[in-house]
Amino acid sequence: MTPKGRAPGAAGGRAHRTGPLVALAVVCAALFAAVSVVVAVRDGAPLPAEQAAHDWSTAHRGQPWRSVARVLTATGTGPVPYLMAVLAGLLAGRGALGRFHAVICAVGALAVGQAIRYGLMELIARPRPPAADWAGPASGYSFPSGHSTTAVLAAGILVWGVRRYARRGTARLWCALLALWAVAIGATRVYLGVHWPGDVLAGWLLATAVLALALLAEPFVYSRRATARHPGTPSP
Repeated sequence: MTPKGRAPGAAGGRAHRTGPLVALAVVCAALFAAVSVVVAVRDGAPLPAEQAAHDWSTAHRGQPWRSVARVLTATGTGPVPYLMAVLAGLLAGRGALGRFHAVICAVGALAVGQAIRYGLMELIARPRPPAADWAGPASGYSFPSGHSTTAVLAAGILVWGVRRYARRGTARLWCALLALWAVAIGATRVYLGVHWPGDVLAGWLLATAVLALALLAEPFVYSRRATARHPGTPSP
């Protein structure tokens, strides 16, 4: 152990983790900015590919898929994402105080991400597809998609909690399931005709950038001593 009580490889391990996270945040932020510029230059008008995807969705909304999409899309907003964040904190924390701290951090990360998304949505002010084509409720501007952003944020935060609680194989399974859920939420927004595909893509990029930044900030706001693992579970 070093004089500060850290293992000799701790600093190197943190540096090894920081580099990819910084790169991920920068790439996703740059791509989000590029998509935003395209949307702004076109005054929110859809690209031909976006219009084609919208037209396809309006022509293929038979039952039971429309009902399935409505039920699934409802899980991408409201209390469900915040319940997922709370669960992530409960899984990651150790003891009552540790769990409380972890829950606050998880819910706070989700709330900050949603606040950033809302501010950008108001700034860019892209109109939604025609209301006559909607097959589900929607409100506000279109870009970036709120459901898509929130779903990726919630899924990523729960992955954070699961990886600190479950064994590696179980954690990987849940990571895959949560990723599929987040992607499906975004797909339903296009299928129901309330968002253009670019809105969904922008939501995914924004959420991924925010998650990367949150993980970079983790050592400063959340102590790893509060995390819980099964005996023998390696550090992620």
